[in-house]
Amino acid sequence: MKKLVTILLSLGLVFGLSFSLTDTAEAKVKIKTYKNCTALNKDFKGGVARSSKVKNKGGKTKYKPYVSKALYDKNKKSDRDKDLIACER
Repeated sequence: MKKLVTILLSLGLVFGLSFSLTDTAEAKVKIKTYKNCTALNKDFKGGVARSSKVKNKGGKTKYKPYVSKALYDKNKKSDRDKDLIACER
């Protein structure tokens, strides 16, 4: 019984820390609206994707996009081809 409790507590701790680490990585990036793609690409060379599962419609890209739902939503106007990646390069 002690082993089971120890294993469950360890798993809870590991999962809890993994979720908190992803939240802090997202929190370090300032969520702001960029004037145009040139300004956005200065901070994020590959643009901004809404999720890691989206695929680029526009062909080949040079850089991998940064993934952030909040940042994409703020700059949705810059996604001309509506592939859920704003300002891809």
